[in-house]
Amino acid sequence: MFSTNKSAFKLLQMALLVAMAFMFACNSEDDITPEDPQEADRWVTVAGALMGDSPGDGNGGTKIYAVSFEDAINPETEINVFDNGEPVKSNRTARLQVSEDGNTLFNIAYAGENGGEFAKFNVNGGSSYVQQDVTVNISQYVGPAPRWSKLYNGDKNGIAVNVADIAPNNAEDEEEAFSYYRGTATVLDLNLQEGLIDNYKPYELPLSAEEELAGHCIFRLDAPVLNQAGDKLLIGTWMRKYNVATGERESEWERLGTKTIVVDYPSLENPTIITSTQANGDCSGYRSNVNQIAEDGSIYQATSRDTNGSHILRITPDNEYDNTFAISLDEALGLTDVYVDAWRYVNNGIGYAMIRHGEEDQGYIARLDLNQQTASLVNEIPNDPDVRFNQYQGFMVNGNDLLVPVSPLGKDGNIYVLHSQTGEVSVGAKLINKPGNHFIGAF
Repeated sequence: MFSTNKSAFKLLQMALLVAMAFMFACNSEDDITPEDPQEADRWVTVAGALMGDSPGDGNGGTKIYAVSFEDAINPETEINVFDNGEPVKSNRTARLQVSEDGNTLFNIAYAGENGGEFAKFNVNGGSSYVQQDVTVNISQYVGPAPRWSKLYNGDKNGIAVNVADIAPNNAEDEEEAFSYYRGTATVLDLNLQEGLIDNYKPYELPLSAEEELAGHCIFRLDAPVLNQAGDKLLIGTWMRKYNVATGERESEWERLGTKTIVVDYPSLENPTIITSTQANGDCSGYRSNVNQIAEDGSIYQATSRDTNGSHILRITPDNEYDNTFAISLDEALGLTDVYVDAWRYVNNGIGYAMIRHGEEDQGYIARLDLNQQTASLVNEIPNDPDVRFNQYQGFMVNGNDLLVPVSPLGKDGNIYVLHSQTGEVSVGAKLINKPGNHFIGAF
């Protein structure tokens, strides 16, 4: 009797285990979207740029205001950044970065009396941004208006870059034969946790002898990104050309292929230049990072000032351009002279770009499918000639979703939630605006 009951009990246990395993397998198969629980209770910082002399110039400074994630995506919420927000130290539009959990804000003041000053703040909600007792000024290394980006390495480091003192090699001796125009580039590694400079390296970045003899040079660096292996930094460039006979900067010229600087990390040594054959635009971006790393270790890069409109290029995990890949946004969207102001990769081959085209200043959003090498306009945002994205900085990724504040100049707007895998769009919180002002991101 005891033996029979024991066997039955064992059979019951086995049946229960099989059933539980089956249920777990079904649930796992049905729910293929990875959860991202860190966003559930995080702060979302909304940033707005104030008018200086003219509407949309952003030269009046920056204000920020933090709301919960739930409020950010709730269309019943109203956010009044310009009346209730906290001003950020910066002579012009601040270049903000936020920690992965949304609880810490990083800023390097751009120009002005405190240009180059790094500071970090605890984000406590609303207008409460409490500055931590960590301040360092990097202006003596990279100037008072450095370009910089936070690396995707757990909020450990940020990279600031600059090119200064561009001049011909014979600037001090006209009898010497002209060979090149060059400036001194500086790459600085900033420890975001300690507020210390971990490393910096100054060097010249020579092009080929033929390119330099024609007057080409690297005018600006920006958009640094760390590769997936963590051993190389890739830095975007903005090119310039001088008339070697007159020394005047040329406004139109036959452009070179898009160029990216690759340096060892963390040593910052051994700078090399890689060149794309698929586009000739600059890859420095403006106020946001145009170099985005995907799950497979590829870096996707948006160009600007390209003679054939902006492109999306691919750099392989081996830190070389994949010259078999390029998305021409002119061709993909059926437009002329598309210009990418900012863009953000989301997940599973999908990203979104803020663009304008032709002679217009009006901003649009395009959904990019990198796997299919296609693009389409997002029609759910306001179709208004006063929408501007030229100073856009911050995108917040939450799993497969992207949060973007959008409003025409001086008009109220909303946070829009772009569902990358379906292409659908949800309307989030209402944004209260002021004359001449606009919104530049959510972090």
